[in-house]
Amino acid sequence: MSRAEALSPARVKDAAPLFAALGDATRLGLLVCLCSGGPLSVTRLSSHFAVSRQALAKHLEVLSEAGLVRSRRQGRERIWELEPRRLDDAQHYLDRLSRQWDDALERLKAFVERP
Repeated sequence: MSRAEALSPARVKDAAPLFAALGDATRLGLLVCLCSGGPLSVTRLSSHFAVSRQALAKHLEVLSEAGLVRSRRQGRERIWELEPRRLDDAQHYLDRLSRQWDDALERLKAFVERP
């Protein structure tokens, strides 16, 4: 991978909130629920967690700010759903980092094995 293909500082800055949001067990659990259960209200999500609905709402807001979920009003409740595009972004970042590490290890191997 060339240096031009490496993640730019702007792309890394864009990825930071995404991975920060994914780094919390409750938020990761919320994403799993939304992946398997489809769009759900905070009330329905709270049945899966041992935290208050207010705490879940704050976690959902962090996920929303990272672009991982979106919500819509349905009557008196807010319905939350997964935003799969951002998970694709996370996979893309991880794939790029993996290729960079593979390339660096290949260069190290070539250097060490040089006669």
